[in-house]
Amino acid sequence: MEKQGNLPPPPQYSHGGQQSTVVITSPAMLGPQFREVPVRTQCPACQADIMTSTRYETGTLTWISIGALCLFGCWLGCCLIPLCVNPCKDVVHSCPNCKQMVGKYNRM
Repeated sequence: MEKQGNLPPPPQYSHGGQQSTVVITSPAMLGPQFREVPVRTQCPACQADIMTSTRYETGTLTWISIGALCLFGCWLGCCLIPLCVNPCKDVVHSCPNCKQMVGKYNRM
């Protein structure tokens, strides 16, 4: 059996005349968790190490909130309040250098 790089070959066990190989994998590397606050990451467009800039954008939760307020009788303009409240909106993370979108936090 050949070695790949500096890794030893996987352990082998025999059980009842059958030989099995155990493969151990490492967990996948996860990227940054995009939420409401800016995160430090590497921009995929310009490859710079950045702290993202954030802006709010009307999303699904905003429109569902408007619909729910209309259903409960707030149809005289009060139903538009979610358009003015940032916690109801999605958060878009972008690179401050090249202005490309890096990630998005969808509330729904």
